[in-house]
Amino acid sequence: MAKLKTRYVCQECGADYPRWAGKCDACGAWNSIVEEAPVASVTRLGATKGHAAETVSLQAHLPEEPRWHTGSEELDRVLGGGMVRGSAILIGGDPGIGKSTLLLQSSAFVGKTVPVLYVSGEESAQQIQMRAKRLGLADTPMKLATTGQIEAILATIAQEKPGLVILDSIQTLFSEKSESAPGTVSQVRLAAHELIQVAKRTNTTIIFVGHVTKEGQIAGPRVLEHMVDTVLYFEGERGHTFRILRAFKNRFGATNEIGVFEMQSEGLRDVTNPSALFLSERPEGAAGSAVLAALEGTRPVLMEVQALVSQSQLAQPRRTTLGVDGNRVAMIAAVLEKHCGFPFGRHDIFLNITGGLKVTEPGADLAIAAALVSSLLERPIDPHTVILGEVGLAGEVRTVSQLDMRVKEAAKLGFTKALTPPAGKTIPKGMRVSSLKRLDELTAGLFD
Repeated sequence: MAKLKTRYVCQECGADYPRWAGKCDACGAWNSIVEEAPVASVTRLGATKGHAAETVSLQAHLPEEPRWHTGSEELDRVLGGGMVRGSAILIGGDPGIGKSTLLLQSSAFVGKTVPVLYVSGEESAQQIQMRAKRLGLADTPMKLATTGQIEAILATIAQEKPGLVILDSIQTLFSEKSESAPGTVSQVRLAAHELIQVAKRTNTTIIFVGHVTKEGQIAGPRVLEHMVDTVLYFEGERGHTFRILRAFKNRFGATNEIGVFEMQSEGLRDVTNPSALFLSERPEGAAGSAVLAALEGTRPVLMEVQALVSQSQLAQPRRTTLGVDGNRVAMIAAVLEKHCGFPFGRHDIFLNITGGLKVTEPGADLAIAAALVSSLLERPIDPHTVILGEVGLAGEVRTVSQLDMRVKEAAKLGFTKALTPPAGKTIPKGMRVSSLKRLDELTAGLFD
């Protein structure tokens, strides 16, 4: 029999190489190529070596997996209604953002009805107990284990038979099968594979905590995010008390859903009305302030856009943005100058989404344009006006998804006027909607 060749595979994109290299030519990732042991092909082994897998008809009646409520309405919303039994969840975020606090609070609630195992490879049992006492959760019936060895964790799961397992964090786990250091590509992939197989086989929910890189991505191979069922990111600024939990992948619910929390001394508290929180400190009568109705997952959220436009003394005016893509702001300023005659090319632009929020959808374009025009003209916008719409390069105002839902949310918070694209169907009582077809109609709509 011919000798099998060793494969070298990139863990980011899956490209094959005949020998090891430091950089993947296909995706450009560094130190992502690892050696994989040779495996005989299925055709050489023969069909008699395996057993046919059990099949189930798509029309067969299968029991729906129940969900466990976490005690937090915001976390349940992001998960799609609660934790699904047998699912694997990955949560990442900056150090100190509140990942361990949220999971300790949630596991304390779930632990009232389901056995919970909290495994930490970074903290001792005494440190976890101290945090639980500070959060008022010292009486929670929860088992603690402080180890990073995968074999020991699997043996503990088999012995305790928990319904929920929390692993803090995936980068600290290691197996005796691999000689690599904890946190390396091979160790992270091996740990995730072994534990996810146990979760599916025993119907145990497993939550992995993941460290993030300086770019904000979860450290380790990207294949980790493909292996789990749900990927959550914790966002927030250190200078602000509230945190945002965002779902980037969810096999059991909507993606890009968000949950809003407020960090307090006794832990994280749900924010049931985030729009009111984000607009609570909005200045009155200030030029450059506009209210945007953004859509985060299935939830409309109102937030404030602040712009400062000042005469520039530099040959190349500055463009500084927080919470929104700077290239998109530069594009909107160029469209305003081209089609509306506003001289933004000679002005510095500073734009911020207050509260440390981040907006990526194009529905924020019209509100950004309104804030820029208001600051340039030094004329405040009516504080009861909400603005939403996408701006095209030809100066047209395009429609956005769920327009009626956004307008209804603004009406609930006391807004009486909305500047929108011409696509709304139902107008809430007490709300006056002005439809804009082109961007040059913005000034008349703002300051009529």
